[in-house]
Amino acid sequence: MQILVIGATGYAGRRVSAALARAGHTVLGMTRDAGSAGARELAAAEVVPVEGDLTRPESWRGHLTGTDAVVHLLMETGDPVGADRALFAEVAAAQGRDGRHRHLIYTTGISSYGRTGLGLMDENTPGDPGSPIGFRFVLEKELADSGLAHTVIRPGFLYGGPASTSMTGQWFAAAEKGAPVFYGDVTKRWSWVHVDDLAEAYVRVLDNPAAVDGEVFVIADDQRVAALDVQRVAVRAAGWAGEIALTGAEDGGIMQMAADQDELVSSAKAHRVLGWRARHPGFTDAPERHYRAWKVARP
Repeated sequence: MQILVIGATGYAGRRVSAALARAGHTVLGMTRDAGSAGARELAAAEVVPVEGDLTRPESWRGHLTGTDAVVHLLMETGDPVGADRALFAEVAAAQGRDGRHRHLIYTTGISSYGRTGLGLMDENTPGDPGSPIGFRFVLEKELADSGLAHTVIRPGFLYGGPASTSMTGQWFAAAEKGAPVFYGDVTKRWSWVHVDDLAEAYVRVLDNPAAVDGEVFVIADDQRVAALDVQRVAVRAAGWAGEIALTGAEDGGIMQMAADQDELVSSAKAHRVLGWRARHPGFTDAPERHYRAWKVARP
């Protein structure tokens, strides 16, 4: 299968691209600069770097030719709604040109739920329209209504590897600077998933995409640790022995505000349908190892 990965040089994108290549697929990893260090890492993982900017469909439209699947792992911060709608339109247009049904894996995330008031959420839990990134559930619905072959993946909070955009990586960096801060509700708990366990879910979906057409999967492990306790473990691993400053979620920006509540999810459907299970025991079981991986991956 030939697969185009959008966001291939991102944190999750690199691991997903490499996992798909190891599974025997021909993987095109889209990047704004095919000569960048990130693109070279893709090439070393037997992924083919191809240039494209999601905000300019003309720059990547040609990569859809001959492609059987598209994996979308990027949230365009400038215009996330417009960019994703353009992606849906381009995939539909390509199908209209050549009659080829490309399977689109659309990635959102559990922070899209917002404040549901539920102790445990799953694929059937309706999101809170007031969530700062609740528009991603709106886009999921638009994709479902489009008639395109697709699967939606909602990952938990990521950790592991370079942790470049992981909350854990931010905590490591803050600890090294001597200024760790926790934003928002100190009692909130989040579901997590190792980035390589997440990558395995994409491999399993594309093993037989027709069998999961139109399905939504929450992908997270079974840890139920308070976010502040996870941060305490992270900063200790990075050598910080002092206190963590506490402040409001609004001080941390839109993503902190979007995640300022319990976000605990069940991946029972992924276990049952995909045969997927988290292999890594959890961030708090080996924080020093995760800190070392983050440290080595720093520029």
